[in-house]
Amino acid sequence: MVSAGVHFGHRRKNPKMTPYIYTEKDGLQIIDLLQTYWYLQQASLFLSKMSRRGKRILFVGTKKHVAKCIEQTANECNSWYINKRWLGGLLTNWDTLSRSKFRMQKAIDKNRTKKEMARIERQKKRLRKYFGGIQTMFERPDVVIIVGQQKEMNAVRECQKLQIPSLTILDTNCDPSLTDLFIPANDDSLASINFVLKKLSRAIQEGQKERRKNLKS
Repeated sequence: MVSAGVHFGHRRKNPKMTPYIYTEKDGLQIIDLLQTYWYLQQASLFLSKMSRRGKRILFVGTKKHVAKCIEQTANECNSWYINKRWLGGLLTNWDTLSRSKFRMQKAIDKNRTKKEMARIERQKKRLRKYFGGIQTMFERPDVVIIVGQQKEMNAVRECQKLQIPSLTILDTNCDPSLTDLFIPANDDSLASINFVLKKLSRAIQEGQKERRKNLKS
C-alpha cells in the first residue's frame, strides 16, 4: 500500500474523515493504512458475498486517468462500468435511458437513406461511448463501486435515492456519510486506485467462482 501511495491524502480534509487520518506531513493528510487494510478486507468480504448470491456490480469512475483502469477491472470480474460520463438519471430514470441504450443494439433498416443511416451511426457511436460498459445491463445494479466521490456526486445521489448499496474509495476530502461502505485511500493516484480495485476484483471473482461451483453441485 505504501509503494502504491495509498496513504497520501489531500492538503484539505473533510472533518468527517479525521478518524481515518494518521497524521499530517508537509501539509498533506496521511491516511491510516491500518484502517485502510481493515476496511478493504470488509469491502472484499461484502463483494464476495454479494457475488456468491448472484448480485451484479457497476464500477463508476470518469476521471480521464482512471477510465482505462475502471474498464479493465470491470471486465476482469464480469461487471459493468461507466468510465466516460455519468448521464443524469441513469439509475433513477432507468426505463427511459435503457430504451436509448437498447437503440444501440438495433439493426439498421436497409431501406433508409444514406443520410438517415449516417445519423443513426453517429447516434450509435455516441451511445457506445457512454453506454459501452453497460450494454448487457438490463436492470439496475445491486452494488455500485465509486472512484472519485466528488466528481461522481450524481451517481452518489442516485444510489442514495434508490437505496442501492454503494462502496466508495474515500480520499481525505471526501464525505463518508454519503456512502454505505468505504475504503480510506488515495483516489487520485492511478497506482493507489489500481491496487484497491485489484483486491475488489479478486473478491468478486472468488464469489462468482463459488456461485458457479454451488450451482453445479
